[in-house]
Amino acid sequence: MVRIVHFREKCIGCNACVELAPDRWKMSRKDGKSILVDADERNGIYTALVGDDELKKNLTAARTCPTNIIKVEKVQRKS
Repeated sequence: MVRIVHFREKCIGCNACVELAPDRWKMSRKDGKSILVDADERNGIYTALVGDDELKKNLTAARTCPTNIIKVEKVQRKS
């Protein structure tokens, strides 16, 4: 399992995450910032738990983000 965390407030709308992982990211027409698809929001921080098959693309998106506001990490499933 993979956890993706997005600190959306600091997004500059460069679209890199959408280009690299289009199944997980999209751009908001409302404010031009990226949206982490199927994420839960808490205090302006968006988090999504996804399958291991999404790790590589989202790690690349996180590394490419010019504002460094995407965090991706492997997590253990809770029993």
